[in-house]
Amino acid sequence: MRIALLLAMIFSSFAASAQRIEDTLHNGVIIEKDIRLSLLEAKKAEINKKAADARKPVKGFRVQVLNTMNRNDVLNAKSKLLALYPDHKTYLLYQSPYFKLRIGNFTERSEADALRKELMKLFPTGVFIIPADVEVKPADKEEKKQ
Repeated sequence: MRIALLLAMIFSSFAASAQRIEDTLHNGVIIEKDIRLSLLEAKKAEINKKAADARKPVKGFRVQVLNTMNRNDVLNAKSKLLALYPDHKTYLLYQSPYFKLRIGNFTERSEADALRKELMKLFPTGVFIIPADVEVKPADKEEKKQ
């Protein structure tokens, strides 16, 4: 019992002295910071802001290419779209019992309509424009502002 009490007193005295040492270290200490660190912090903040903005969806349009119950048909159509339109992102949705294939991230309906007209040559039925929350790249946002 006495040993436990003695050990508790020793540990508590170490904790108290460590606190005093920490306080004395922070008083009167001058920190010199390299200017390049501030530049790196600002650059990192800018990159993080752009990444966060890129994830925010905006109201826009997608072109629905196919709406079918046959999974193989939708996968074949998706492969064809990826080969012909690698710049556009494709979306495969499943809303029981239908598979829906959509393509593109357009902020302007006219852009979506231009792609819809092209796709009607490949898929003669069921190609139409759907309002959706779309992903916009930061570079695209900057072009729209100018």
